[in-house]
Amino acid sequence: MAERLVGKQAPDFTMETASGNGQDFGKVSLSDYKGKWLVLFFYPLDFTFVCPTEITALSGAYEDFKKLNTEVLGVSTDSIHSHRAWINTPIEHNGLGKLSFPLASDLTKKVARDYGVLIEEEGVALRGLFIINPEGELKYQVVNHNDVGRSVEETFRVLEALQSGGLCPMNWKKGDSHLVAK
Repeated sequence: MAERLVGKQAPDFTMETASGNGQDFGKVSLSDYKGKWLVLFFYPLDFTFVCPTEITALSGAYEDFKKLNTEVLGVSTDSIHSHRAWINTPIEHNGLGKLSFPLASDLTKKVARDYGVLIEEEGVALRGLFIINPEGELKYQVVNHNDVGRSVEETFRVLEALQSGGLCPMNWKKGDSHLVAK
């Protein structure tokens, strides 16, 4: 049985990154996001078919994430060189084009393993999405089969619910009332 992560400090990480501009490389650690919310998402591989739909949708929504004091970081077990090549490949050729956030390389597979999304026998990650609060606590996780992409709209809904500080019923949206404990 997998260890529960929600409600605990998010597993620490340091990974190399390819910047969204398709040129620069860098490094990122969980501590770099202290004081901000983080949407950390894992995807299986570069140059696949479902992944670019998710990554480009998250990139297109990045300014809205920033308005919520939230950063976005994508992770796969590919190298930073593969990430950069994919960013520099035009969308019409199954590439990503420029992104608003970096893609991190988990070549050692340690981070995917720590977050419980590694498919050991394949060496790739499941589609895992984690929301980490400004204090580093993991507040939300969803993991699904690699054939199905995630919803940016649902990610925003959950993020806003977490940031609202109240009890949020099913399908709660920003502006809705909170539940009152009796």
